[in-house]
Amino acid sequence: MKIKILFFSFLLSAIGALAQNTGKISGTILKNEKPAEGATVSLLRAKDSATVKLTAVSKEGAYAFDNIVEGRYLLSVTAVGHQKAWSPVIELSSPSLSAQVPSISLAPISKDLAAVTVTSKRPLVEQRIDRTIVNVEASITNIGTSALEVLEKAPGVTVDRDGNISLKGKDGVMIMVDGRPTQLSGADLANLLRNMNSSQLDQVEIMTNPPAKYEAAGTAGIINIKTKKALTAGFNGSASLAYSQGKYPKTNEGFNFNYRNAKWNLFTNLSHNYQKRFQTMRLDRNILDDNDQSVVKIFNQVTDRIGAGNAYAAKFGADFFASKRTTFGTVVNLSAREITFNNPNITNISNAAKELESVTNAFVNTKSDWKSINANLNFRRILDGKGKELTSDIDFVKHSTDNDLFMVNSYTNAAGDAISKADTLTGLLPQEIDVYSAKADYLHPLKKDARFEAGIKTSIVRTDNNARYDSIQYGQIIPDLNRSNHFIYQENINAAYLNLSAPLSKKITAQFGLRLENTNATGRQKSTGENFDRHYTQLFPTAYFQYKANDKNNFGVNFGRRVRRPSYQSLNPFIRFLDRYTYSQGNPNLKPSTSNNIELTHTWNNQITTTLNYSRTKDIIQEIIQQRGEEAYNMPDNVSSMKNFGIAINANTLITKWWTGNINISVNHDRYNGVVNGDPIRLSATSFALNGTQQFKISKTFSAELNGMYRSGWLEGVIRVKPVGLIGAGVSQQVLKGKGTVRLTARDIFYTQKFKGKSRYSNVDVSIRQQSDTQIITLGVTYNFSKGKKVAPVKRTGGGVNDEQSRIGGGGN
Repeated sequence: MKIKILFFSFLLSAIGALAQNTGKISGTILKNEKPAEGATVSLLRAKDSATVKLTAVSKEGAYAFDNIVEGRYLLSVTAVGHQKAWSPVIELSSPSLSAQVPSISLAPISKDLAAVTVTSKRPLVEQRIDRTIVNVEASITNIGTSALEVLEKAPGVTVDRDGNISLKGKDGVMIMVDGRPTQLSGADLANLLRNMNSSQLDQVEIMTNPPAKYEAAGTAGIINIKTKKALTAGFNGSASLAYSQGKYPKTNEGFNFNYRNAKWNLFTNLSHNYQKRFQTMRLDRNILDDNDQSVVKIFNQVTDRIGAGNAYAAKFGADFFASKRTTFGTVVNLSAREITFNNPNITNISNAAKELESVTNAFVNTKSDWKSINANLNFRRILDGKGKELTSDIDFVKHSTDNDLFMVNSYTNAAGDAISKADTLTGLLPQEIDVYSAKADYLHPLKKDARFEAGIKTSIVRTDNNARYDSIQYGQIIPDLNRSNHFIYQENINAAYLNLSAPLSKKITAQFGLRLENTNATGRQKSTGENFDRHYTQLFPTAYFQYKANDKNNFGVNFGRRVRRPSYQSLNPFIRFLDRYTYSQGNPNLKPSTSNNIELTHTWNNQITTTLNYSRTKDIIQEIIQQRGEEAYNMPDNVSSMKNFGIAINANTLITKWWTGNINISVNHDRYNGVVNGDPIRLSATSFALNGTQQFKISKTFSAELNGMYRSGWLEGVIRVKPVGLIGAGVSQQVLKGKGTVRLTARDIFYTQKFKGKSRYSNVDVSIRQQSDTQIITLGVTYNFSKGKKVAPVKRTGGGVNDEQSRIGGGGN
């Protein structure tokens, strides 16, 4: 009851501020001292350059914007064959709500300028009140690489040995693409991001405390990858091709096409990716005596894993402009991936004196076939000329996965003689996931640049996992009932949010949000008869304050509460084998973890940003290594609470006219406190991370870049990791009058990105060493084509299944 009272009190107080005054902005545009008929005039908010309205210049050279709320604005004017022009800042305020802008004259583009493509240079990193923005094309070595490699260089973002992503030292990041889900988690998410060509990316938004409009999922925050949007009428598109060579070859091909006229916007993206990669891992485990913790046996395991496969993706969409204020849209994403993994494995088993006693040779083959369809219907209605807006989405998602396992183990003594009969295990691990979601959002501009937003959402998810394992003994197939399991999970989440942003004074801006989420979940293990039902309601407040002390100094503070729900794959009690002695398993008893996060920021001269952050996470979900006899396995569990303290400094500086540098330095202290198998664990570590990019403009069309990353020792759950780093470089040459680009990049030049870690607690004593295909040279070619004139971008909603799909695991291993 208290939650409902707080929620509706917030609603009533926000609605009470809806009264507003509106005015008019008008003027004339000239070119060659004549009316610039047909030129496009854009009305922009002065504080962030966001587009408010667009109009065309009349044959008399006049334009006008009516029903404009009080605030500060800018005008930008574009016309074919002329340079872009800007107005000074326009102040629209009471008592006079009419602004007559001085006449703007357009200057023709010179012949020299007309012969080349002029590209505005955006900074690599931008800081906003509620997010950090990375402009992908601002870095040469980003283009022609993968989205995962782009994220590795983003400020505050780290990627571990398996491709798992953390933000400012914390796990539990929600990854989105254009406000929509990535469709994968864990290793499958990493594979997807490796397959995404960065030439299709525009920006990366990093939000440690996202506004209330976004799902509360992700204790570390949200990373939203924004793809490029077409801004021309007529047809336009791009084609890209990249070839990479590490130890094994890799290819990536992509084609984007967009056609737009007065009533329709049609678009499609097609891509194919071939990947062949290796991963070598060595596990050294000590089997300890339960009484005195002395070493009883020593296991030295070496796995050489090679994975190869093809991934295909197709995106088809359409926007129908029913009127100037009403747009209907639909998007369909089709994805398919086939990957085969071969894992030859050798385990040497020695006694406490390190004398070899036996050897186990294993061969594990896994074939994964994953298919997905994601369909979205969306609607946008501008309710009046004051900017009121209503949007809605309906989504349906279906994922189908088939994993086939074949594992053979043979056993010999130290002399190589067989000591027991070889055994064979097969597994068929299908998974079906269906997601249904609907949401609606409302935007209401208020006077003096204030904005009120509200929305509701409901979603239903059903997963069906039926794992069947069989042993082959003397040619006979024997069902393995101890490993087989049939698990069905269903979840319903209902949510509502409110968000209010407004300038409190000329120097202070604030934003407040409140999100309510009601969760209902059931799990049924048909094989064992174990069931669970969970029902809970949570509130997630957010608050942001920004103070502009002067033209060079900005201060900010923000607070947010977040939740990390278990991924559907981690709830699945399937057993996934690395070899006879090592496997991973899901945990249907996982609970969601919650965190409270606060940040203090200072930005100097739009060049140097300093951030202090603190977070406290309860029931943190961690992959825990556990030992049962001679077997070691990974299982996620709510084993501890965590406190995280951090400081980060990001500097983006123009050193000379031809040299620009960006550097990010962060220090994080993590402290875990919990219990594993009845034994207390108290772990803490302070880590230092440095990544930087140095860009060199050698000529108008030729550029070079040098980048690097270093991370000191840190805690990865219960594993203490040793320092790691890498150096990369690239060159870029524009061709075909700026329509094409050829880039050559090298990643991990000195092959230093190798993982080394150790874990010691309870009865676990293990060391891990791992290296993979990170030393890669890439040659990429991109060609852009366009025929048309620049128009306003289509404002497309982000879909309603962000949280659900970020928790989905596909078919890879």
